[in-house]
Amino acid sequence: MAKKYEGPAIGIDLGTTYSCVAVWQQRNNRAEIIHNDQGNRTTPSVVAFTDSLRLIGNAAKNQAASNPTNTIFDAKRLIGRKFSDSIIRKDIKLWPFKVIPGADDNPKILVKYKGKEKCFVAEEISSMILSKMQEIAEKFLELPVKNAVITVPAYFNDSQRKATKDAGIIAGLNVMRIINEPTAAALAYGIQKRGNFVVGKRNVFIFDLGGGTFDVSLLTLKDDSFEVKATAGDTHLGGEDFDNKMVSHFVNELKRKNNVDISLNPKALRKLRTACERAKRALSYDIEATIDIDAICQGIDFCSSITRAKFERLNMDLFEKCMEIVRSCLRDAYMDQSMVHEIVLVGGSSRIPKVRKLLQDFFKGRDLCMSINPDEAVAYGAAVQAALLIDGIKNVPNLVLRDITPLSLGIWTKGDVMSVVIPKNTPIPIKMTEDRCKTSVDNQLGVSIHVYEGERIKASENNLLGLFRLFVPPAPRGLCIKVCFAIDADGILNVTAEEETTGNKSEITITNDNRRLSTQEIERMIQEAEKFKVEDMKFQEKARAVNALEDYLYKTSKVMEDNSVSSMLAPADKMKIDSAIMNGKSLIDNHGNQHNETYVFVDFLKELEIIFESSLNKINKGFKRKFEQ
Repeated sequence: MAKKYEGPAIGIDLGTTYSCVAVWQQRNNRAEIIHNDQGNRTTPSVVAFTDSLRLIGNAAKNQAASNPTNTIFDAKRLIGRKFSDSIIRKDIKLWPFKVIPGADDNPKILVKYKGKEKCFVAEEISSMILSKMQEIAEKFLELPVKNAVITVPAYFNDSQRKATKDAGIIAGLNVMRIINEPTAAALAYGIQKRGNFVVGKRNVFIFDLGGGTFDVSLLTLKDDSFEVKATAGDTHLGGEDFDNKMVSHFVNELKRKNNVDISLNPKALRKLRTACERAKRALSYDIEATIDIDAICQGIDFCSSITRAKFERLNMDLFEKCMEIVRSCLRDAYMDQSMVHEIVLVGGSSRIPKVRKLLQDFFKGRDLCMSINPDEAVAYGAAVQAALLIDGIKNVPNLVLRDITPLSLGIWTKGDVMSVVIPKNTPIPIKMTEDRCKTSVDNQLGVSIHVYEGERIKASENNLLGLFRLFVPPAPRGLCIKVCFAIDADGILNVTAEEETTGNKSEITITNDNRRLSTQEIERMIQEAEKFKVEDMKFQEKARAVNALEDYLYKTSKVMEDNSVSSMLAPADKMKIDSAIMNGKSLIDNHGNQHNETYVFVDFLKELEIIFESSLNKINKGFKRKFEQ
């Protein structure tokens, strides 16, 4: 793999519920997961807006219960989708924040920020989370970081992949590559198990069940070669769905027992969702979990419990859906269970005991590989891929990674039939030709080439990636047009159409579509992202100035409470100091006032220092020693 980039590069697992960032460390020849400012190795994919600031990660999640309508989570579930999508309409009913239709049916998230309503698209929220991961990496490396490899679910379509790349661009990142999450996990597995393989090929099955998406991939590993054989998945199946089932269960229980319906109460729903998520985690190691929420609604204290068996019954349809996807992947790879050497678990939801039991039963009692951290494997693999793309990084295993296209690609033909040019699960890079496209009427002067992705026979029911027109010479109907599809290593599709008798050619590179943000929109969002950074820095500077003033006032007040010291001061000096302390406390009590800029607190502190220093110079050094303690 040719190295193209310079400077540090990071791998980011942009998750639905949690995100993770890693970097390849040359000093110990391994990827390292980077912990955030809370000391955690994963960061909640949550963004919140208040009257004064924007919060990202742990800070945003911690205040979610008190600010539910302005705390955004699950943005990944909106990315690259339409507002009219039935899946999105179903999610909206369970989200405490408001989602409205925007231009071209794009969903927009409506929040109140600094007293004003503001709309964001999913790419912007995702870009804020990516910026947070970038900031975490920069603090760890003590260097600016621009290059990144970002992971996406294997079953993300072209629109969702492009939208994720847009999010990286808005965050100010150079997105070197978008790679599939199961493939990244396989890289992590291969690196960490390196040298332990027996001679010959090994078929490794990656089972990746995360917070919002589910992917499975079957790879063949041999020496330094990683070849994806098949992939399958659901971009809307994961831990959040298991939480939703529990939330619905307890909403009904509250209605039945207390005659209270909290389904339209965002604050109560947020409290219940948090408690259900905690209970779900507890049920991974215990047989029963308790839901205990004080004053959930109308002063009602809600206390209930759920057994592991009940949780499994509530979600059995989803668990079975996971197993059907597992079976589909093996069918596509033309393999059976006995041909799989390792089953690797990835994603936090893969810890659920029933999921593991179903998977183990399917593979006829085989042991599951749990030696890699399911929360960190994807970021680890992304960091390995990032290191492979950077010049000058030594000791990175020279791996050859061959991925596949997850969905079939083809063109519209007469009768609204999808003519597949590149079938799903075809290894990339790839170039394939379709020569069944023909003119349908005599003396036709042009042919419109509609490029689709999807598995439906009816072309219009698949996802339209783009269209272009080829001019042809007048001729009887049936003139043959040769259409060539080429996908490069980055998954970028180029489609060429040629009329061979004249050599007329036309082509399109699928780098944009009607669902993707325009260049102007991306540029505007980049500018807004910079504005947010400046505002966040201003807030931090103001907070530091307020804290410095508060500390100074606290120490001075303690000294003035000491009668042995205050009695040595002249009455005029004492009155001046007491007045300054009172004014300083009043200023701090009103520091949320937007009109009080940072310089107000900095200047006030300087004035106080002059007043106090002047007083110190008038009395003995004992006062000064007490003040400086």
